[in-house]
Amino acid sequence: MAIKKVEAVIPPNKPHFVGDGFRVHGFIPGKHPLSMKRMSPFLLLDYNAKINFPPSENPRGVGVHPHRGFETVTIAYKGKVAHHDSSGGGGVIREGDVQWMTAASGILHKEFHEEGYSKKGGDFQMVQLWVNLPAKDKMSEPKYQAIKNEEMTKLELENNDGTLEIIAGNYGNAKGTATTFTPINLFNAHLKKGSDISFSFAETDNTALLVIEGSIKVNNTDKAPTDHFVLFTNNGEDFTVQAVEDALVLVLSGQPIDEPIASYGPFVMNTDEEIMQAVKDFQSGKFGYLD
Repeated sequence: MAIKKVEAVIPPNKPHFVGDGFRVHGFIPGKHPLSMKRMSPFLLLDYNAKINFPPSENPRGVGVHPHRGFETVTIAYKGKVAHHDSSGGGGVIREGDVQWMTAASGILHKEFHEEGYSKKGGDFQMVQLWVNLPAKDKMSEPKYQAIKNEEMTKLELENNDGTLEIIAGNYGNAKGTATTFTPINLFNAHLKKGSDISFSFAETDNTALLVIEGSIKVNNTDKAPTDHFVLFTNNGEDFTVQAVEDALVLVLSGQPIDEPIASYGPFVMNTDEEIMQAVKDFQSGKFGYLD
């Protein structure tokens, strides 16, 4: 058994607001070595650490904006988000739910605090990932995967030690709910104090953890407290996570997409020419219309 070792435990950087509804720590791209290339296929990870929003009659959020060339994955831990897009899609992402949106050839999108949550206020905690698409799929049709928590694949750990929610990928014989364009594993590990769980991913996968709640120890050596990001080396396959206290850990691991990355704001393609075309298509209304 070859151990996948920890390369770095990275604290959250200074938070910033996306719109007026999402106060996030930007881990990817972020502090060295967390570049888009190093973390492929994960292009971006914004973490809205737990914050309490006061009641508001006007929902906070992000207005209409475009996407092309990748997927957005929104994981709700606290609070509710309402979303709408130019293809006529929309819905509410509730606590425990995941929304996997394939922007691909292009879509207009907006996200706001759900009206009922906004009026009451309360704790808000979210993760948004951008997942790259291979060149052959970047101009495919947009689509949604709305994964409700009650529909999610869940594995109860031995000795009542916790629960593993398998959003995408596989853990043993258990398969995640989401379908992906390239091999990706995405789990929520709910661990009770003193418990541990083992993981095994391909040596070449880019693998990381985000500590959502509590604190953990990795491979019985490296400590990681709440809101910290754990990056693994690309050597070895196996590692363990021990819960120093009750913990919730986002586990992400994916096969890198070995293609050029050209990015500009909400567009991620393979060449500068494709980026310029995306801007022209957006400006000419080819992404549709959304109030």
